[in-house]
Amino acid sequence: MSSNANSVFRAIADPTRREIFHVLVGSRESLTISEISAHFDMSRQGVTKHLKMLEEAKLVNIHSRGRKRVCQANARPLMEIKDWVSTYEKFWEEAFSSLTEYLDEGKQPTG
Repeated sequence: MSSNANSVFRAIADPTRREIFHVLVGSRESLTISEISAHFDMSRQGVTKHLKMLEEAKLVNIHSRGRKRVCQANARPLMEIKDWVSTYEKFWEEAFSSLTEYLDEGKQPTG
């Protein structure tokens, strides 16, 4: 797993950062830091600190537009996380299949 994947995990571990990312993805356009801050009960500086961590994980691109700083979501780094999680999909499929078989055996009438 790459070092950026570790950054992504750290970034999305916090519920506020996940919500900030969700706001950006939902907007489908760039938002200013003030527009993002309006969604949260915290200071603009608090939101900026969260955005910095999302930017370090490459989940958010921040650039200047005139005197304003605008942010845009970048979901591409989540693909590596998705690929990593999908390696465990077979385990869960087998576990659920075994559970289904076990439960089905208990439903069969006796005698």
